Amino acid sequence: MNLEQSTNATFYQYRLLKKTTFSKLLTQGLVLVPILCLIGLTVFHGPLSIVNFLLAAPISLWIQFVICRSVLIIVSHSYNKHWRFSWRLPWVGYMPNQYIWYSIFRKVHLHYTWIGLCIIAVLIPWSPISLIISLLFWHLWLLFPRLFTFAVLLNQRKDGMIKFNEQDVSYYIQ
Repeated sequence: MNLEQSTNATFYQYRLLKKTTFSKLLTQGLVLVPILCLIGLTVFHGPLSIVNFLLAAPISLWIQFVICRSVLIIVSHSYNKHWRFSWRLPWVGYMPNQYIWYSIFRKVHLHYTWIGLCIIAVLIPWSPISLIISLLFWHLWLLFPRLFTFAVLLNQRKDGMIKFNEQDVSYYIQ
C-alpha cells in the first residue's frame, strides 16, 4: 500500500462491550417448540390445522419482510442492502448481515412486533382460529431471538452497533 492510499484510508475502531452466545440447548428448544405447537393444534383443532400451521410460516416471514423493509426505507431514507434472509437458527428471517446501528435494529423490530400483532388482530374475524394461533405462534417464534437480544442489551448504551454471527450477537461502540 502506498503513502497516498494509507492517508486516505478510513479506520474504524470498535470496542466490544458485550457478546452473548445462544446455547445449543436454546437452539434445540427453538426447533422443538414448533413441533409441540403443531401437535397441540392438531389435537385441539383437528388435522386441518396442520395446513394452517404450514401456511402461516411463510405468511409470517412475508409480513416480517414487508414491515422491516418498509421501516428501513423510512428510517434510513433508502433501502439498506445490508439486510438479507437468514435460514439458520436462531436468526431465521430478515436480518442484517453486517454491522448495524442498535437504534435502527431496535426501531425496525419494535415496529415489526406491533404492526405484525395488529395485522394478526385484523384477520381474526375472517380467519379460522387455528390459522390465527399459527400466525401468532410464528410471529412470536421469529421474534424470540430478537427480543432475547433486546433483553441482554437492556443496560447497555444505545449508540452502539450490533453484529449477528452464527450462534452469538456482539455489541460494539466506537
